[in-house]
Amino acid sequence: MGRYIVRRLLTAIPTLFAISLIIFTILALAPGDPLSDLALNDAVPIELRQQLRADLGLDDPIPVRYAKWFRGMATGSFGISFRTRAPVIDSIKQRLPTTLWISGTALILGIGIAIPIGVLAAVKQYSIFDQVSTTIAFFGFSIPTFFSGLMLILLFSVNLGWLPSIYRSTLTDTGSDLLIAQFKQSIMPIIVLGLFSGATLTRFVRASMLENLHMDYVRTARAKGLREGKVINGHVLRNALVPVVTIVALQIPGVITGAVITEQVFSIPGLGRLLIESIQNNDTPVVMTLTFLFSILVVIFNLIADVLYGVLDPRIKYS
Repeated sequence: MGRYIVRRLLTAIPTLFAISLIIFTILALAPGDPLSDLALNDAVPIELRQQLRADLGLDDPIPVRYAKWFRGMATGSFGISFRTRAPVIDSIKQRLPTTLWISGTALILGIGIAIPIGVLAAVKQYSIFDQVSTTIAFFGFSIPTFFSGLMLILLFSVNLGWLPSIYRSTLTDTGSDLLIAQFKQSIMPIIVLGLFSGATLTRFVRASMLENLHMDYVRTARAKGLREGKVINGHVLRNALVPVVTIVALQIPGVITGAVITEQVFSIPGLGRLLIESIQNNDTPVVMTLTFLFSILVVIFNLIADVLYGVLDPRIKYS
């Protein structure tokens, strides 16, 4: 196992290098100028604009700019934002807690919904519960998050006036009022993301359970006189979770980098919205940092998923 992990980590290094090079090149060749707002301001002298471009390295060749970025990234410095003139890492630290709260809670909610419903739907295949849950999961998976988010805003914010439609990071309430206000502004985005994630996972849990329910080891366990609950929870579910681990592992990086569309719909000041704003403002250092961090997280959690395979399924051996 140790050799396998080391080999995977060594393989990830050239992969991440190639990803960073491709992303940086695309961003560098994309149209737009991060200092275009200064060009329209007659109060800013041309000499000052040229000095700013030189300080930010915008006139350097792409290989030189990439080398500077890579050197800074290797030392833990992700550069300065073109828009705010502040360190990129400060912007990420400022918005990360909000993203972790919304997306993390939504993922936990999705997993908590998917596993029991998927297991019960598979055990009671073709029952009314199976048909209803499968239909709801199909609709939940098919409806885009921006549409379901807008529907919730129209219902609970516009028509009923129960919940705020905009997420505020600067609440002035204190004590229990703060907790209530935080809950009220978080519940809709959490429901949107949680139900979408739960619907996706439910389909995988049900399909994986059905595949394992007809295996020989299940018939053997039942023939030995084991209780049905022990067979399902102790044997079938453990093996059925192996492919589900991959889906969850791929969703966890999204928890950290933020749900881009949902954060835009509810005006959540998280990393997803920061990414959209940075793309619109041609803020290459911020976009580069967020996309590269997402790539690193995908590689790491794919490795974690592979390791968990061996824990959940003893038949899987790494040599």
